[in-house]
Parts: sequence; C-alpha cells; structure tokens
Amino acid sequence: MPKVRIVFDRVRLEEKMLEQKAIELGHDTKMIDAKTTQFTTESKRSDYDFGDVVLERCVSYFRGLHFTAALEFLDIPVLNRTEVANNCGNKMITSLLLQKHNVPTPKTYFSFSSEAAVETLEKHGYPLVIKPIIGSWGRGIVPLRDRETADAIIEVRELNDGPLDRIYYLQEVVPRPPRDIRAISIGDNLIAAMYRTSSGGFKTNIALGAEPIACEITKELEDICMKASKAVGGGILGIDVMEDEKRGFVVHEVNNTVEFKGMAKVSKKNIPKEMIDYAISYAKR
Repeated sequence: MPKVRIVFDRVRLEEKMLEQKAIELGHDTKMIDAKTTQFTTESKRSDYDFGDVVLERCVSYFRGLHFTAALEFLDIPVLNRTEVANNCGNKMITSLLLQKHNVPTPKTYFSFSSEAAVETLEKHGYPLVIKPIIGSWGRGIVPLRDRETADAIIEVRELNDGPLDRIYYLQEVVPRPPRDIRAISIGDNLIAAMYRTSSGGFKTNIALGAEPIACEITKELEDICMKASKAVGGGILGIDVMEDEKRGFVVHEVNNTVEFKGMAKVSKKNIPKEMIDYAISYAKR
C-alpha cells in the first residue's frame, strides 16, 4: 500500500481534500505538521515516517522551501522539488525563466535601488505595476499610475528596508478583460482551468473574492501552460495567464503550492485525485 504524506503548516480546505481523497483511494495517509518537525545534518530517512512520497503544502513559502530541501537531503520523493519551489516562489526568477524559454510574458523591469526604480518609471512611463518578488494572494501588488503614488510606495519600502524591499519588480499593465486564467498542470498534462473575474478592482485573486468560472482548455492555452511548466521544472503547478488584447495569452506567474478550492467547484476533473495519482506515480520512478 503506497504511503502518502501531506506536509502542512496551516490546514486549509485543500489539504483536507487531499487527505480525504488519498484515504478514499486506499493509501496509507498521514498529515505532518512542518512546524513541529525537526532535522539535523545527521538525520536519516529511517528516523521519520515520511512514507513513499510527500506533498509539500506549506502556506509559508520560506518554510516550505527549506522543509523541501531537508526532505531531499533524506532522499525522500517530494512534490514539488526544491528547485521548482525556488523558481516559482521568486517572481523575478520566474519571469526570467519564462522569457528564457520563450514563454510569452508581460514586459518586466528589475531595479536594485529606489533611485533606479524611479529612473525606470520615468523612462518607460506610467502606469507600471509594482510587485513584491515573494508573496501571494495579491498582497503588495500596486498599480503605480503617477509619480506621487510611486514615491509613497517607495518611501514605505525604504522605511521597512527588508532585504526583499531592495528589489524592485515593475511590470507593464497588460490590456486585458477584467479577469485572468488560473490553470493547473500536473506532470505533462493541463487538467483544469478557470477564469478569475475581478469584482471591479485591479486584482483577480480568489483569496480576495474573485469569482471562479469554468474555462475551456484550448490547444493554445494548453501549449503555453505546458511550456511554462517545463520552464520552471514541472510537477504540480498553478499557472496564471492573462489575455493580452494584441499578443494573446501571456503567463505572469507560476505557483508552487497551488490552491484549488475555487477551481474544484468548476472543474470536470477531480483535482485532489489527479494530484494523489501523480504523486504515487512520481514515487515509483
């Protein structure tokens, strides 16, 4: 009987759905709290009960990233891999990889000081969108429509002066309908997609109240999403796509521990089952 372990730091509906489905499928299933687990440089796989495969589902990006590295140190199959988590968790790295692999993506500017960021804004013109290079649920994403707004945001960053505040990630505003597309890829397959419609604001995150609507998986959508998946290293991914009025689909983000409660309401596929089945096949490689 395959042994599936689900690592969490906060139990969301998604983790409950994964646990329930793994049990229904007859797998030996356990939930493991990352916050209470300890490792050393002398730890061995036999010291733990991590089973045959681990689904890393931490809400905290940094906690999940480093927990995954510890699991790989113990030669435990884990989804997603540390490299993939790092590629997806940092928006700058994601953007560079997408561009390098010829995946259409919004034009994005990187600056490493407030002065250089202002120069970028003045040179290329407003509006541009500023995003923290690490973060989720749309937090910290602000459209900079004029110099006054830019100065206010930069002032806050300089006051905080955290290491990530010194990296300025500025992206073009994509002319698009008031929605985007969230798609889920598992291995070599795009299994589900949905529109996330804006309720009138700038952001389309389900966590902020956006409405999920089923989206047909066309060949064009499948092609760009699978290309994006390969660019960051594959696995179980959430791929965010915008519909540019002129260029068509552009990928603006790839998510490592993808949330799917919204998509589960509109998807024809059983998303937790697809994830569990893929994890079992991954462990057997």
